[in-house]
Amino acid sequence: MQSYWFLFYLLFINLAGACVFVADKRLARQGRERVAERTLHLLEALGGCFSILPLVYIIRHKNRKPSYFLWTWAFAFMYVAVLYWLLKTVEQ
Repeated sequence: MQSYWFLFYLLFINLAGACVFVADKRLARQGRERVAERTLHLLEALGGCFSILPLVYIIRHKNRKPSYFLWTWAFAFMYVAVLYWLLKTVEQ
């Protein structure tokens, strides 16, 4: 049952992360004050990396900044490992 709550949490944080990431892209196009990278990385660290990672390439935002998307990939791999571990413990 705990893994289902974790999946629900990941769904929520990914929706929030996607909204903030798209908003940052709009702000960048308008030349306005942007969302801090630290905030975007925090959303990724909290689990929002699964929506932000494809958006990096789909909306072409932050895709020319290796220091940014390397962290995004690192968070994604970390969460895949956590999900794998959770699913393995549920099976036992």
